[in-house]
Amino acid sequence: MRIFEPLRGRRMALLWSGLSFSAFGDQLYAVALTWIAVGVMGSNAGYLGALQALVALLAVVGVGRWADRWEPLRGMIGADVARAAVLLVVVASSSMTDGPGVVQLAGAIVVLAVGQAVFQPALQTVLPSMVDDARLLPAANGLLDGTARSARLLGSGLVALLATVIPVIHFLTVDAISFLVSAAALLAIRRRGSAGSFAAKPGIEREPVWDGIIRGFRATAAHPLLGFSLMTTGVKNGVWYAVFYLALPLMIEGSGGKSGGESELSAYGLVLSAYGFANLGGNLIFGGRMLSPRPQYHMFGGIVLGGCAMVLLGFANFLPPWWRVPAFMAAAALVAFGGPMSDIPVAVLRQTRLRQADVAAAMGANMAMNSAGTLMAMAVAPAALALAGVVPVIVGCGAIFFGVGAVGLARYADWEEAAPQLST
Repeated sequence: MRIFEPLRGRRMALLWSGLSFSAFGDQLYAVALTWIAVGVMGSNAGYLGALQALVALLAVVGVGRWADRWEPLRGMIGADVARAAVLLVVVASSSMTDGPGVVQLAGAIVVLAVGQAVFQPALQTVLPSMVDDARLLPAANGLLDGTARSARLLGSGLVALLATVIPVIHFLTVDAISFLVSAAALLAIRRRGSAGSFAAKPGIEREPVWDGIIRGFRATAAHPLLGFSLMTTGVKNGVWYAVFYLALPLMIEGSGGKSGGESELSAYGLVLSAYGFANLGGNLIFGGRMLSPRPQYHMFGGIVLGGCAMVLLGFANFLPPWWRVPAFMAAAALVAFGGPMSDIPVAVLRQTRLRQADVAAAMGANMAMNSAGTLMAMAVAPAALALAGVVPVIVGCGAIFFGVGAVGLARYADWEEAAPQLST
């Protein structure tokens, strides 16, 4: 398969190997951190999610102003080592106490968010130099993207298996080891490169981050479907995050497990694994379709489906105990299937209806809205959970999700998409 051709080059093979380990470790970390935070703070764990979104937003803006001054590989290695170090500190401090405290969790969140903001732009900068033939660059991008999606699926499944074997805190140890493996692979690449081959390019004029985001907003708003999607993406992302990374683990923990916390964590891993499986399946199905002249039916229909499935997820908690986890998995899978049904048409419209020069800026605007939505949702969620309870919050989030899709369908029911007019 052509997507694997870049791996014939030694540098790309090393890069992919390191990033594969890191991707699987990240999935273990995401699930473990959520579970640990819920155990330590209960519904107040939402404030950690808000902190993570805030730091991610500030880091992207702050790092973007001076990241080009670094040699990309050196920045990536430094980010990996820093993230591994903070995770090992959290694990070590936890072994001396009854478990990690709020300060340790917050510190880990801050360092990992900043590390991600350093690592990802540097990866995009260095990737062209990793392939031996420029024609293989699309395949290299597809390979890394497919690896990340596979990690989301398989990593959650590993949680379900490992939860009965190792303590939850050592999921962070596994993630730290994965960062060190990634750093070792990057160091091997750097040592094999010629002098200056990975150096940052001097003299490049870079558009200020906020200017790019504003330009992205303006370009996106010029297309009605994309404009509506941009204005509502923060709401969708926020309620999705509140459901799957706060309310759902609280509901599973409250439902009780047959053998204590490990089986509850295994159940959470199974639900997320079902989500990943359906999400990957949806990508394969909808990624192979041509854009419809009426893309709004997929765009907003997927959101309606996701909202209905979230409502079912909440009501599944009233089933007999032995039916709950399978029902949670089925409902999560429906939410996941609606994701690519909605997201792929949006991505295609963004890539084909906007000027090529505005696509990256439009993505920046979309990321800013998602971070802002997650920040607001996770800041409000603890109070909502304390006031209404877990099931009403999940059902309410589903209703909001459904409402966004229903309004989009009603508002643009007669829209017919014209043929793309690309320009640079």
